[in-house]
Amino acid sequence: MGETYITVRLRRHPSDERYEELRLLVDTGSTYSWIPREILERLGVKATGRRRFKTISGAVVEREIGYVFVEYGGDIAPTMVVFGEKGDAAVFGLHGMESLGLEVDPTTRQIRRSEALLAV
Repeated sequence: MGETYITVRLRRHPSDERYEELRLLVDTGSTYSWIPREILERLGVKATGRRRFKTISGAVVEREIGYVFVEYGGDIAPTMVVFGEKGDAAVFGLHGMESLGLEVDPTTRQIRRSEALLAV
């Protein structure tokens, strides 16, 4: 299996001219995207709360969370992000993927638009 990366633009608000373009590892096992704190602070993103997360190694960590707008392929959508601390991986999580209507093709490992989003 290979790794899949996505290049996205992050903005504090969709009308902001200021953005950060990031190449992130897609991690569909991570609910939220983990973005380095210094990038979020540079964009003016404010934390809206704190959450506990269980890492792949089983450790429980607490991190601040907030919202950004993510842009990919001409689409823009809000998503929850974790304020990553030193040593945390920077990844694009499932919430961001689903917000943009994207998925990873299981055969090619490429990003593609979802044919349809899951519904009840």
